[in-house]
Amino acid sequence: MDRGQKLMRGALLGLPLGLPLALAACGGQQTAATANTAPCPRIAILADGADLTRHRPGMQRDLTGLVLDARIQGFEARCDFAGSDRTGLTVRITPRFEAERGPAAEGRTVDLPWFVVLTDAEDREVLARVAATTRLGFAPNVPRAQAVGQMVQLDMPIGGGRRAADYTVRVSFQLTPEELALNRQRGPR
Repeated sequence: MDRGQKLMRGALLGLPLGLPLALAACGGQQTAATANTAPCPRIAILADGADLTRHRPGMQRDLTGLVLDARIQGFEARCDFAGSDRTGLTVRITPRFEAERGPAAEGRTVDLPWFVVLTDAEDREVLARVAATTRLGFAPNVPRAQAVGQMVQLDMPIGGGRRAADYTVRVSFQLTPEELALNRQRGPR
């Protein structure tokens, strides 16, 4: 297992993280009209943590034992300068989820555990981590549902040689080792 894989596995289990993934950065080229707009760091959905598939314990790991199949659909991100001196940056992220209820599900609500993590640009150090849970409800006889997670906020220093590009923000489901293994075996969807 190389260094990047070790960092990625640690992030999904609550430790430092790594590995690149599909990026979805906010911000863009600065023009006179956007000169007061704060830049955003790189923001992405962690590829190995984008899906959450759960089976009922003791049942087959096939469709008959499926409780939930969820994915992070995307996120909204907003970056603002923190303070008039522009030496801080506040990043607010609101994820969106979609889920399908499996035949082995009990009840019509599920809790989706997820987190947002801030690292340095090289993924060597976790600077901040915010965990949350979003409750998703299914209407009667409707197997699919969508939900918007709560907004989370990360604060980071900029200026004095530090830029927004010196940071990376990732959104991921909080997975068990078995769920992570399934995602890696199956690959991105």
